[in-house]
Amino acid sequence: MLLTHTAEYLNKLHQLTLTPSEQRRIGFPQSAELTRRELIITQGTIDCALKAMKHGCAMNVAGGTHHAFADRGEGFCLLNDMATASNYLLANQLAQKILIVDLDVHQGNGTASLMAQEPRVCTFSMHCAHNYPFHKEQSDVDVPLLDGTDTNTYLNLLAKHLPLLLDRHQPDFVFYLSGVDILDTDKYGKLKVTLEGCRQRDAYVFQQLYQRNIPVAVAMGGGYSPDVRTIVTAHCNTFKEALALWG
Repeated sequence: MLLTHTAEYLNKLHQLTLTPSEQRRIGFPQSAELTRRELIITQGTIDCALKAMKHGCAMNVAGGTHHAFADRGEGFCLLNDMATASNYLLANQLAQKILIVDLDVHQGNGTASLMAQEPRVCTFSMHCAHNYPFHKEQSDVDVPLLDGTDTNTYLNLLAKHLPLLLDRHQPDFVFYLSGVDILDTDKYGKLKVTLEGCRQRDAYVFQQLYQRNIPVAVAMGGGYSPDVRTIVTAHCNTFKEALALWG
């Protein structure tokens, strides 16, 4: 954890001493249970990375806490699981080059900040431009999307950028944040990607990695459709597309 977050911030989480303003920035009242939850999520993404190296792909049913910075949490995120797992792999010489593919509707601002000075990690965020966070950080590659971006436009932009990134950076490991808040039913997303389009997105990402024999650890990210069955179906589709290749 100390490769990613400051000791002062981690102590505040463990000792339950976040200020009221720090808690408001996160969006949750502080509790020991919340800290434990975030630690479990982060360990889960590390475990998935190790499993993916053996089996090609592994899925965390939570995770994608990409708004957490070194010294603070934001946007329902306390600890940055993919940045922590990336630093774990690098520190233990389990990977040499990592690509973080963040397709949540919100920019991975915390991840971009944490990895800004780490040349071995490339950050790619394709997100709604006029959405949280309203102050964006600089990823290695940012693709800001207009409100109302539809399925075809979304998939075409992904096909334009992802293969080039994979070929240029040549990662030996990928973290994929498969947020389903890109759906047209999402309360906060502002995009117009269909449920089928979201499935096609996941299938495309997985096919690109499978063809190149690059292991991937997947975290679920956000999803705020009013009908929880829509969210569950979209997440299940992610699992099904992975299973179709690595099962």
